[in-house]
Amino acid sequence: MNRQQILDLPSMPLAGPSYPAGPYRFINREYMIISYETDPELIRHHLPEPLMPLAQPIVHYEWIKMPDSSGFGSYTETGIVIPCMFGEEEVSFVSQMYLDIEPPISAGREIWGFPKKLATPRIAHENETLVCTLHYGTVLCATSTMGYKHREIDRGPLLKSLAKPNFMIKIVPHVDCTPRICELVRYYVEDVTLKGAWVGPAALQLFDHALCDVNRLPVRQIVSASHFVTDLTLGLGEVVFDYLA
Repeated sequence: MNRQQILDLPSMPLAGPSYPAGPYRFINREYMIISYETDPELIRHHLPEPLMPLAQPIVHYEWIKMPDSSGFGSYTETGIVIPCMFGEEEVSFVSQMYLDIEPPISAGREIWGFPKKLATPRIAHENETLVCTLHYGTVLCATSTMGYKHREIDRGPLLKSLAKPNFMIKIVPHVDCTPRICELVRYYVEDVTLKGAWVGPAALQLFDHALCDVNRLPVRQIVSASHFVTDLTLGLGEVVFDYLA
């Protein structure tokens, strides 16, 4: 394999790349998002500079089922997103993510810096209830329930929320384990088609775990819950802050 052939590969390993080149399109991507209040000091601790917390200490706990994802197939993920400020702009910081297959974990970490780890999230429709669980190994780390399609909502505010920029920290170590890349990365979701959106009663429980500690931002009070289905494209990222510069 010559130099150009190596440079043309989308990912490692040479013998069979883990994922194709993006961008990536998602069809019938199903979300269940519970927004809740937590401790404002904990939010401040979990936000990397130069991001700053909002006045209200809100966290979004997200469950996402992706049955038709270009390059990745079908998988489920869950995690924590923190609304915050980047300068004068309201944005979102992706704090934790847990997925059930390897290719989008590799792609997410290597391209954007998504904080992805292997676990077992599950989204199921049980009679009149959406039921979601997260297991890390055999240990239950999160569970949530929501009434199924109780009331349709105005799609305008939701589309506006989906258009906001999202941020994460990308860390790639050098071969001697010193940091080679340490950046704040921004991305957007694009070409969004919202197929349906609903609200309903919801409950969320988070549990302590040494390596999958979603309860580091504990639930004080649930603010709202939404369930929606979209088609969208995951846009490629851009570096907005270099911690090594």
